[in-house]
Amino acid sequence: MYRVNLLNNIKSKKLKKFDTAKYEVDAEVEAPHAIMLRSAKIHDMEFNPELLCIARAGAGVNNIPIDRCTEEGIVVFNTPGANSGAVRELVMCALFLTSRDILGGIDWVKTIADKGDEIPALVEKQKAQFTGPEILGKKLGLIGLGAIGGKIAKDASSLGMEVLGYDPYISETMKRELSDIIKLEDDIEKVYKKSDFITLNLPYTEKTKNLINEKTIAKMKPGVRIINAARAELVNDDDILKALESGVVSKYVTDFPNAKTAGAKGVIAIPHLGASTPESEDNCVSMAAQEIIEYIENGNIVNSVNFENTVLARADGERMSIIHKNMPEMIAKMTKIVSSHGINIDNLINTTSKNKAYAYTVFDLNTVNDKLADELKSIDGVVHVRV
Repeated sequence: MYRVNLLNNIKSKKLKKFDTAKYEVDAEVEAPHAIMLRSAKIHDMEFNPELLCIARAGAGVNNIPIDRCTEEGIVVFNTPGANSGAVRELVMCALFLTSRDILGGIDWVKTIADKGDEIPALVEKQKAQFTGPEILGKKLGLIGLGAIGGKIAKDASSLGMEVLGYDPYISETMKRELSDIIKLEDDIEKVYKKSDFITLNLPYTEKTKNLINEKTIAKMKPGVRIINAARAELVNDDDILKALESGVVSKYVTDFPNAKTAGAKGVIAIPHLGASTPESEDNCVSMAAQEIIEYIENGNIVNSVNFENTVLARADGERMSIIHKNMPEMIAKMTKIVSSHGINIDNLINTTSKNKAYAYTVFDLNTVNDKLADELKSIDGVVHVRV
């Protein structure tokens, strides 16, 4: 029986993907083979020796100690694109909220709710203070053109916006999909310079930390509107507040309120609702469950953030998976041991970890015996062996 530990009180009908004859899935299980979580921070968690993988039901994984997991032979998955529909809808909503002062107008109407029959006249007198430009014909700059950015590009184009995009890592598939509706820029500064609206749709890394700061804001159009439904750390809070105060930035939408931005003038702070839909949560749990099942039962890796995709169709016989340091002659040492037992290798695949320090090898064998795994484990540099 495989044990899956649920963190963050995950509840979804998609947990039924786990066959109850094979899996115990609960928040209370001990010594799990897999962990499924959302935003729980586990940097200080001590991992049990049985733990094979961790699946984040979402895209961001900065709550997981990726390097330590790699060293301990634990595969970490995320669910890219599973919540893209929900985030895309929030970004489209934010476009309108930044363009017109809809929220300010709604709040003002509440202040005159006791004026009775005077309300219609007061509305006609005061409504001008909440006007704003239409988005039709305006330029939208997309920084990041993955699953979410691609959907936003299509929606914005259909609403009559001129869409610009920057993503040095855009896939060829996405490039073809967007070729008729977006102008791809080869320099992010061109997006800053031309855009009336900018939306951030990229992951948080050391390279993207504080991407929006005093220097990059200075390159933008005066009055630009910025939307951040990706990661809080992409925007320098002090610099964006200074730009709002000076009017260089008209509005800033963040899905990640904090002590500095909550209630600040010009900031529309949304309480992290990007992926907060039942559909999104189900999609993320479904994908995370499938990733865990495929890895545990077949040794295949899909959507890992610390190992490359590794998929090998199952053959008859047994399968053995090995995580090891990425060292010369490792494959030769392993195949020599397998051959010494008179076992035939029907098929194999070898990939590396994302940091290239470790590797992952899968053997399909015609048979196995009790001593084989122990001998493979004894090789210097082998971290984990599983049949």
